[in-house]
Amino acid sequence: MFARKIPNRSGSISVQVIRKEHGKYRVVQTVGTSKDPDEIERLWQKAQYLANHPNPDQPTLFTLQTPSDHLVQSAMEGLSNANLRTIGPELIFGTLFDRIGFNQIPDELFRHLVIARLAYPVSKLKTTDYLYRYKGLTWSVSAVYKFLDRLHGRYKRQAEEIAYRHTQKRRGTVSVVFYDMTTLYFEAEEEDDLRKIGFSKDGKFEHPQILLGLLVAEEGLPIGYDLFEGNTFEGHTLLPILRTIGEKYEFDPPVVVTDAAMLSKTVLAELTSAQYRFILGARIKNESAPIRQQILDKTAEKKDGETWTFDRPDGTRLIVGYSEKRARKDARNRERGLLRLRKRVQTGRLTKASINNRGYNKFLTLAGEITVSIDLRKVEEDRRWDGLKGYLTNTRMDAKTVIENYSHLWKIEKAFRISKTDLRIRPIYHYRKRRIEAHVCIAFVAYAIYMELETLLKQKNHRMSAKRAGELTQTMYELHYTLPDSREEKRVILNMDADQLSLYNVVYGI
Repeated sequence: MFARKIPNRSGSISVQVIRKEHGKYRVVQTVGTSKDPDEIERLWQKAQYLANHPNPDQPTLFTLQTPSDHLVQSAMEGLSNANLRTIGPELIFGTLFDRIGFNQIPDELFRHLVIARLAYPVSKLKTTDYLYRYKGLTWSVSAVYKFLDRLHGRYKRQAEEIAYRHTQKRRGTVSVVFYDMTTLYFEAEEEDDLRKIGFSKDGKFEHPQILLGLLVAEEGLPIGYDLFEGNTFEGHTLLPILRTIGEKYEFDPPVVVTDAAMLSKTVLAELTSAQYRFILGARIKNESAPIRQQILDKTAEKKDGETWTFDRPDGTRLIVGYSEKRARKDARNRERGLLRLRKRVQTGRLTKASINNRGYNKFLTLAGEITVSIDLRKVEEDRRWDGLKGYLTNTRMDAKTVIENYSHLWKIEKAFRISKTDLRIRPIYHYRKRRIEAHVCIAFVAYAIYMELETLLKQKNHRMSAKRAGELTQTMYELHYTLPDSREEKRVILNMDADQLSLYNVVYGI
């Protein structure tokens, strides 16, 4: 086969590929027609290439490659997995890491471990594999462990302060803070100075654990945290962390919001003595008999959203609110409990030892010496409390504001849920105290970045969750290649799909 140019009556030139069959010339393909000399030259080069590179499997030239096709195909065949990098985590989480200010911590490995915790939360061993496979970074496990040994002592205070300053920037004056505790268990059986067997919220009573106390502002934005021995009473952790963070940041004592688990006479006395204002969840059925009677008298007729205020002898106020939704929930829970009790009563498996105040056993009573039955009078008394929720405070806030502030406490519960699920802070496999502290510090910084992403998505009224955004970063790629002649190394971010581009625009404010 060979190429040829054929002049036309119109003055244009047709460029063709022809071949000779049985002594005759046949046109295999007309590559193109033009009057433009430059275009004719381009068609001529293409025709010559087609004539000299026939496809041995298919004689028709419709499948033959052009010079540009051939170059592209050769380039693609030279690529390997090593040419692709997962750029999404750095593009999204790395940008927020810098924007918040965590890049002030001068250690490259800290950055990589935090971003990996957000993008691929696994063990430190698997993290090193992730960094190699997806970022082309080579870090040994021993290097990671050596870094963990020094992280907490060097950077914990700085990381915490960076997070707080950013929260302050977002919220302005931090006047209300929310505090809660959670347990973090270990896949081990041995106790030590920090890891102790205690009451486990995770139901891992046979495993040693530590307590993590977390302090956040409104919207769940992080302020600070601390670790405590696993057998510490929750209420004894509140004042130490408040004092430490208050002294560190030098802000006026805020209003502290926490749940009923922190409530004890000692805790209340300590908070009052330290001049902290507080809003606590109250156990209204544990109040004194006179106050309980006042509550029942005033709430005999109640409407959805109605509130009542009661003054307590210690100078605090007990605010009680009623919710029809809560009332329906209380009723459903009681009926389920009674159903289980009735089945146990019918089987005769209940004894005197079953008469206690745990759960719905409080409805049981003894008849004679051996007969256990359900006391319907107690059931009716319990029904009078349906839908009532108590709040204890020493502030001068009105009832509506107190309840509204307490309702934000779910944000810290969400923080723990994010840490335990999306960031997989537990279980912890480390056993050295320094590494445990470092692990929690990395998770805390990752949480701050996670919340910043969530804040940006909310500001843009975006329906995408931060968790979904993290998943999208896993398939944002960058292509690395080297030019054949100049040997210059090039990088290009591959085109994103619609969701990825939308996320990119949110983070970069486009």
